[in-house]
Amino acid sequence: MSRSVVLAAAVALAAGSLAATAARADAVVGQPAPAFTLTDSNGKTASLKDFAGKTVVLEWTNHECPFVKKHYNGQNMQAQQAEARDSGVVWLVMNSSAPGKQGNVTPAQANSIQAEWKGKQAAYLFDTPGTTGRAYGAKTTPHMYVIDGQGIVRYNGAIDSNPSSDPKDIPGATQYVRAALADLEAGKAVQTPTTRPYGCSIKY
Repeated sequence: MSRSVVLAAAVALAAGSLAATAARADAVVGQPAPAFTLTDSNGKTASLKDFAGKTVVLEWTNHECPFVKKHYNGQNMQAQQAEARDSGVVWLVMNSSAPGKQGNVTPAQANSIQAEWKGKQAAYLFDTPGTTGRAYGAKTTPHMYVIDGQGIVRYNGAIDSNPSSDPKDIPGATQYVRAALADLEAGKAVQTPTTRPYGCSIKY
């Protein structure tokens, strides 16, 4: 085998390794959030850059996951969505479930589910190939991210401090996303910027 062929193979292997690493990359607190352009449940296109200057919350979802049901049946998710909306925050629900996997829904089904739950999100976005979820390192439903108006990740982790699926545990839990948004609104650094997400694994 010639030296040029070996070199080309090494370069290709390195490029593949870098691509794999990029695909698994987490959205790192203090670093720019990965860009995305996705289609919502109403057929409209939305990009992260569309919300420049505004704080954005990303909420990964799977309506069949008991941990997601906990926060919707317990009215916690809707309450925080409404609070965020009223403060000028853009709250985006993200669905990365692959076709044939748990949580994968049609746009009409997504709208029906969120209407039944009385969701207050700004949009419900589809990431069916899982590209955005993997770019963020999203692992569970729910997995939450807070991005500031400059496009910098300020929070990455769980919605709250109690990793149970029982709505009765919500009142006694520390609400990390709510606290992160309050810190940002007050012009302060987020006191708890990273926590361990809990829930069902995302069905990529």
